[in-house]
Amino acid sequence: MERQGVDMPLTQCKDQEPRSLGASREQQRGEESREKEAGWEPASANHQLMMLEGKSGPYFSSLDSSIEILKKRAQELIESINESRQKDHVLMTNFRDSLKIKISDLTEKLEERLYLIYNHHNKIIQEKLQEFTQKMAKISHLETELKQVCHTVETVYKDFQDLCVQPEV
Repeated sequence: MERQGVDMPLTQCKDQEPRSLGASREQQRGEESREKEAGWEPASANHQLMMLEGKSGPYFSSLDSSIEILKKRAQELIESINESRQKDHVLMTNFRDSLKIKISDLTEKLEERLYLIYNHHNKIIQEKLQEFTQKMAKISHLETELKQVCHTVETVYKDFQDLCVQPEV
């Protein structure tokens, strides 16, 4: 009689017989007694060990097939992740490059505007300096005239004083 259903993978510890993963010894013994009652003889421990080491039999070929499918799927997922990362890297590189270009353009425009503003302010400052220079020259001229007036007033005052203080003869 054939067994139906999915077999659990076998595991073996040093001091134990191979058994299905997740099954306790009592469950294992219960399965063996049910199999004997049904007319199916469980494989001996040596046969099971030989199957584990040699990987012979339909169970291991389907297990190998399942493992290979899982390996392929895992590899496909890894490749997909790597492709996504490469796309992200390209996207970020393009974004960085376009950002550099935009920043460079904006910096250039800012420099041009600053240059225009500096030129405008330089003209204003130059005009103010010319006005200042003219006013300082005028102040200097007025100062000279004031000194002359003061000198003249001083001379007139001395002459007037001399007239007022003449000795009587």
